[in-house]
Amino acid sequence: METFEAIYARRAVKNYDPEHQLSEEELHKLFEAAIQSPTSFNIQHWRFVLVRDPSLRQQIRAVAADQAQVTDASALVILTGDMMAWAKEPARYWRNAPKEVQDILVPWIQPFHEGKEQLQRDEVMRSCGMAGQTIMLAAKAMGYDTCPMIGFDAEAVAELIRLPKDHAIGFMIAIGKRTKDAWPKPGQHALEDVLIHDRF
Repeated sequence: METFEAIYARRAVKNYDPEHQLSEEELHKLFEAAIQSPTSFNIQHWRFVLVRDPSLRQQIRAVAADQAQVTDASALVILTGDMMAWAKEPARYWRNAPKEVQDILVPWIQPFHEGKEQLQRDEVMRSCGMAGQTIMLAAKAMGYDTCPMIGFDAEAVAELIRLPKDHAIGFMIAIGKRTKDAWPKPGQHALEDVLIHDRF
């Protein structure tokens, strides 16, 4: 599927075939695409939790307003991020760069992030957002549908997946073979209402 076609065709689909499974090759392709997403300082904060255990998915559904796509979709991915990734061997993020680039960027990582908890969290959310969009467009290009989700108890889900204390949850994505089309688009803003030239 052509890129712009995938962008316009992507919708938040709620109804999935519970019998359909994504192959290991398809999952690998999706996540290989996801890790091509950009991150600040190439820190790659994201940690993708692919939930396969049916019992765990049922427990997550119970704290996600009983939304059927949590258990019925072929895959459930919880996008999380390591808020302290910037402090964990930062040189590894630039190991393949020329030395002169490493010498500029690696020493900048710590002072840029240290003591700035809001920034650390914001970077995780930005990274999860970009990776999530990549997953959804890649899935659409592969013939699958997705549903990004924030309608769940994040603290309960964090406990269920044993989320480390220095990580945060961005959102979840259900991925699979739809059995029912998405609702009609509820109405996009006109471009002139959201596109600002130079200044507000």
